[in-house]
Amino acid sequence: MIISEKCHIFKQKIIHAYKKYFTIEGGYDCILPDRIYLKKLYKKRLNKQLNLRTPRSFTEKLNWLKLYDRTPEYTTMVDKYAVREIIKEIIGEKYLVPLLGVWDNAHDIDFDKLPESFVLKCNHDSNVYICSDKTNQHFTDKLNNQYYSFEAVRDQLKKNLKTNYYKGCREWPYKNVKRKIIAEKFMNNTNGDDLVDYKLFCFNGVPKMIMINSGRFSEEGTKTDMYNTNWEHLDMQDGHYPFAGDVFQKPDNLDEMIKIAMKLSQGIPFLRVDINVWDGELYFGELTFFHSAGFECFQPEKWDVDIGNWLTLPKTRQHQVY
Repeated sequence: MIISEKCHIFKQKIIHAYKKYFTIEGGYDCILPDRIYLKKLYKKRLNKQLNLRTPRSFTEKLNWLKLYDRTPEYTTMVDKYAVREIIKEIIGEKYLVPLLGVWDNAHDIDFDKLPESFVLKCNHDSNVYICSDKTNQHFTDKLNNQYYSFEAVRDQLKKNLKTNYYKGCREWPYKNVKRKIIAEKFMNNTNGDDLVDYKLFCFNGVPKMIMINSGRFSEEGTKTDMYNTNWEHLDMQDGHYPFAGDVFQKPDNLDEMIKIAMKLSQGIPFLRVDINVWDGELYFGELTFFHSAGFECFQPEKWDVDIGNWLTLPKTRQHQVY
């Protein structure tokens, strides 16, 4: 009986180790090769096989690019701190949100030296902590609208610095980002209007589609709409957010947005250029190579193939496996 119990415990440990390190259930701890991991995760998320031999759809091609277009400069472009130099050089410093501080360690942040409102984030992931009024002694999480004390945010940032963002969906440009914490000026509209994000989908330097996210801090939460560059509404919906319903007027500086996106995306098979507008002025947000990590289909699903037709894959050594 004792031997049987020991064998059972040992068997359970083996199963646990396999799930943690060799299957997608292991998440950030999984050590499966990228190609196998992506195939398994694609099947789990989208309930269909990932075709890497002859990819046709947008999501298939994004995952193909993760494996076979590993241009070293992409790591700098996704680094929210290092990319600032690229922005200065290509489109100009006026498009950058003012930088308030940069640290290698969360313990080094001196909240007393920061202004009454500011934003904290790591340079390698998607977590953003907003302090709109320092007298409240708390932050709002941009993604979940959760509230954190100053010390809780410090603890969160310490955890974020230890996380390799690449591992979750194998977005390889994040793998070797030298992780830092940055503080930026808290930007808002003086008239009280909500923040609107413009996400321009660019294909080899040509913007084709614009996603608009709004209502991030409203009770209803974030909603989205899609337009082409002629500001014609597209009958499609991002699977992640509810449909807003063609409620956006054409921005006065649309042409300027498009020119910025064209300059930043030259020579890149796909790049999403995010731009924010505050009080009528444009500010750079971030660069993204894999929209929704390549695991979110637009609805109706036919758009996955239609957008995929815009994306021309580079000629490369397709037999190389990561």
